[in-house]
Amino acid sequence: MKRILLIGDSIRLGYEAHVRRALEGQAEILSPRENGGTSVNVLAHLDEWAIAQLPDVVHLNCGLHDLRREFGADENAVPLAAYEENLERIWSRLQGETEAALVWATTTPVHEGRHHATKGFDRFEADVVAYNAAALRVARRHELAIDDLYATVMSAGRDRLLLPDGVHYTDEGYALLGAAVVAAVRPLLGA
Repeated sequence: MKRILLIGDSIRLGYEAHVRRALEGQAEILSPRENGGTSVNVLAHLDEWAIAQLPDVVHLNCGLHDLRREFGADENAVPLAAYEENLERIWSRLQGETEAALVWATTTPVHEGRHHATKGFDRFEADVVAYNAAALRVARRHELAIDDLYATVMSAGRDRLLLPDGVHYTDEGYALLGAAVVAAVRPLLGA
């Protein structure tokens, strides 16, 4: 049975059960127990979470923790240039050290007003757009399959799918994201 590795933040934790159910009997779903966090954290755990797992498919996203900003800060948790370099290193290692088919998933949108009102730090939609653009540059250089979770949410109605915290999703939202992930990875399973 093919092995699909899902790495991502709390959004991945939300859609993972939907992916597991949809692919039950077709693929083994692997994932770290914990939230993947920043690109720095994914890179630090790449051997444990990915290389050692011998996956057939890797579906990865990170960005929400990278673009986080403390209230009033001028800089994101992981600056944009460092984020792009981290993604470059992650994909280079995965391509060089595994035989896995690779899928990049874009960072999902946020509602910055709701987020600001309920969280102790900010996330700005403009940063989501900028970080996605940087990630897509890297993904295209590496000729990765792209799962555009950002577009999936936006076309279905971001504001109605987001919870009051402005970053996490309703059950309907996670089901929609899970279906998008399944659609992205299923063709890579082969016969």
